[in-house]
Amino acid sequence: MLPLRSIKIWVQVLIFIGFALSAYSVRAVDAVAPASPASADGTSDVLSAFNKNQDKPSDIVSIPDKKKRLVMFSMGVPLLIFILLTAGLGIAMGMYGKPVYIPHMICAGLSVTLAIAHAVVGIVWFYPF
Repeated sequence: MLPLRSIKIWVQVLIFIGFALSAYSVRAVDAVAPASPASADGTSDVLSAFNKNQDKPSDIVSIPDKKKRLVMFSMGVPLLIFILLTAGLGIAMGMYGKPVYIPHMICAGLSVTLAIAHAVVGIVWFYPF
């Protein structure tokens, strides 16, 4: 009796999702309208507002290279420490049977988080060289 009831629930959920998606797709098609000539004049005003301040460099570019390298170094040192801690805890857990699974996973999570942040900052700041 339980499998039949669960099948009925899943069928109802799938039917609901189907109706929701079909209603969404109908609204998306109706929302697209051809552009009128009056709106073309308004777009030039909007685009000119975006192109007005193109000559000023952004704040990201105006940071000196020495400070960028200091930030990258201050992110890299804890990253290396967390990687070494993760490896040490993994070795202690795998070879010696120590119950350090939770600290190992916490250090691994912090290592991955710092690695992603370090990579993103490095690409954003130093990719164009």
